[in-house]
Amino acid sequence: MTMKRAHLDTGVAFSLSSTAGGEGRGEEAFGCLAQIPSAERRPRNQPSPRLGGERELRAVSRCTPKHCFTFLLALVLTTNAFAQSNNLCLWYRQPAQKWTEALPIGNGRLGAMVFGGVVDERIQFNEDTLWTGHPHDYANTNALQQLPVIRQLLADGKNTEAGALAKAQFLGDPSRQKAYQPFGDLHLYFGNQGEVTDYRRELDLDSAIARVTYRIGGVSYTREVFASRPDNAIVMHITADKPGQISFSLKMDSPHTNSQTLNVFQLVNTGLDPDKTANQLVLLGKMEDDGLMFASCVKVLAVKGQVISGNREITVTNADSATLYLVAATSFKNFQDISGNPVARCGADLEALHKRKYPDVLAAHLADYRNLFRRMDLNLGAGSSGLPTDVRLQQVKTSGLTNDPAMAALYFQFGRYLLISSSRPGGQPANLQGLWNDQLDPPWESKWTLNINCEMNYWPAEVCNLSECHEPLFDMIYDLAVSGARTAREQYSCRGWVVHHNTDIWLGTAPINGIDGVWPTGGAWLCQHLWEHYLFTGDKDFLFHVYPVMRQASAFFVDYLVKDPKTGWLVTSPSYSPEQGNLTMGPTMDNQLVRALLNHTIEAAKILDTNQEFCRKLAAVRDQLPPNQIGKHGQLQEWLEDVDKPNNAHRHMSPLWALYPGADITPADTNVFAAAKVLLQWRGDGSTGWSYAWRIPLWARVDDGDFAFRQLNSLFQRKTLPNLFDLCGPFQIDGNFGATAGIAEMLVQSQNNEIQLLPALPKAWPTGSVRGLRARGGFEVDIAWHDGKLISATVHSLNGNAFHVRYGETTKLVKLRKGGTFHWNGKS
Repeated sequence: MTMKRAHLDTGVAFSLSSTAGGEGRGEEAFGCLAQIPSAERRPRNQPSPRLGGERELRAVSRCTPKHCFTFLLALVLTTNAFAQSNNLCLWYRQPAQKWTEALPIGNGRLGAMVFGGVVDERIQFNEDTLWTGHPHDYANTNALQQLPVIRQLLADGKNTEAGALAKAQFLGDPSRQKAYQPFGDLHLYFGNQGEVTDYRRELDLDSAIARVTYRIGGVSYTREVFASRPDNAIVMHITADKPGQISFSLKMDSPHTNSQTLNVFQLVNTGLDPDKTANQLVLLGKMEDDGLMFASCVKVLAVKGQVISGNREITVTNADSATLYLVAATSFKNFQDISGNPVARCGADLEALHKRKYPDVLAAHLADYRNLFRRMDLNLGAGSSGLPTDVRLQQVKTSGLTNDPAMAALYFQFGRYLLISSSRPGGQPANLQGLWNDQLDPPWESKWTLNINCEMNYWPAEVCNLSECHEPLFDMIYDLAVSGARTAREQYSCRGWVVHHNTDIWLGTAPINGIDGVWPTGGAWLCQHLWEHYLFTGDKDFLFHVYPVMRQASAFFVDYLVKDPKTGWLVTSPSYSPEQGNLTMGPTMDNQLVRALLNHTIEAAKILDTNQEFCRKLAAVRDQLPPNQIGKHGQLQEWLEDVDKPNNAHRHMSPLWALYPGADITPADTNVFAAAKVLLQWRGDGSTGWSYAWRIPLWARVDDGDFAFRQLNSLFQRKTLPNLFDLCGPFQIDGNFGATAGIAEMLVQSQNNEIQLLPALPKAWPTGSVRGLRARGGFEVDIAWHDGKLISATVHSLNGNAFHVRYGETTKLVKLRKGGTFHWNGKS
């Protein structure tokens, strides 16, 4: 893959060839709604080829007789989930009354929340580039002169004074960033047709289809909604088991007051065709005078019956079936250019759809989605899948996950589903709410918070076999290196690039909000994701493309670090330990992040055989960083000074970064590992959903599966909404993703050149299996266990690397050719 996104500006016009009151007999009639202004989007890249569903059969053919039975047993266990629909379904007996009860769908760019109403169906939708604001550089050109003053105050121990000065004169311009926005709503009014029976609302994770079924007066109705990536649209298909039963009116609106709805027949580059004023429906909008334009359009196709467009709505009467295609776009082209044409983009997508039949659209969607989703299965035991999800969740809140292990497996697959739905190549990365937002003023602007939340969104990407879903984050990192270079130069007089604890679609990199925003190591953490992708894939072409980004991130710290007058160590100054304390120098998390960045940059340069002189300088800087320190209570210190308060149960695990997601703190370093465990014990249980989620892999890294399970259980009981969204006060999606990665970490770990099988298996999951977990070094792992003990493990080599595999105290060195397979029962 290449790092830089391509940009598209086609300027294509489009027309919709329908007549008012169109009526079809055996043919499709259609009407059209549209929402404007908007822009062309970047072309979406296609997923790279991956191992397909035939690999299991090939692997079986290579099995020895000794291993065939256990491997087949594991395969039966794992694939059984597809045979039991409820095991991969969120389902309910009533429509959603609130947004946090609705069901999410998404294709990485377009997202929607499906409410499932019988009389009034609401589809609230988003497009990932609709934000407030406009291209803007947040760097504070007056901050540089305050930098030496702040540093001196910190060196003199006057942290409070330094913080006050930083808050007053060092933050970005402005000190707040912009907000992700809702796009619009579709409302389908079916009217009150009588008593409703057999109602079911579901989200099928295996097909990525939200479905509503019910009966009225002897007629069974079905609505299916999905977000198609191949066709760039949200699709709804409405059917009944008797002819002529589909009747409804359709309206589209937006929460943005500076938008309007009109009837439309034809859209062109300039907006409306002046000669075609009748029977048109279009929603026009602009965020602000110099902000984004946005447009959406919905087309309705009906089999038989009548479709009438007028009075700002479309009416379908007595049809056999109806299909809706919703497209949307903004004028965003990249973070520095919003000159795109949203009408043209919507037109191109609708024109392509006009030539396709619904079965073909559905088939393309299923093939695209299942290529990703079906790479993995997880079976943790039987559960209560026969109960509606909200009832089931309430039982878990009362009695815990122990009696419903299948709920944890469902949650794991839901996390993978959410990542597929909110992060696909060519789009924006998953933000604080993934892709879904219904508020004009969302919590924390629903942007990207880089001191944990954005990175946590991508913890499942590699290990859960969704490597392509990582790419939007890589694209953002590449662009942050551009905007971050300005901040590095103007606020710090440093080479390279920097980003602090938040960014928005305009890629602000300056410190914002308050003194907690003066945390300059966001870029170091983001570069960890570049390195992790290489570790999992072994893709040297990728490493070649991203190495300059890592090198420039490292160059910033070579210039930025200063000598601590008390110890002589090189430290960050000013900085902050997220999100507690005061402005400081060299917090432990910074030291860990910078050390990891420099180490990875040095190693990448060796692999690529480049920049050896520069790497010698990086090594010299790295060797002057503060080590992980052990405090007077036996704890891993959070700051340079030994000032930790015992049993500080803060939500941030900042000093434990090198335990997870980093890998520098290991059992081999006995004293530091023990100190990390003390601090982890102090942190106790979580407070926010993402805080519970971070604790899961941390406890897995210290091989305590039962305490990791306790965090997962508490996440369900205290911080999970009826639709299984994570709760952080308001909805915030990072807990979903963090817990998904945490479950994977309990089953397989692969840090430090070793694949560990079942390192943190809790007693609550005595029997189960998993297929398709990825491991660093280029491996794919399938395992099955019974009564808490490994039955079989199969490791597939994607690159032909040697590896150590460990189960309990037994370790084996394995050498495989590329494409080879290793089978093991953990004993010999």
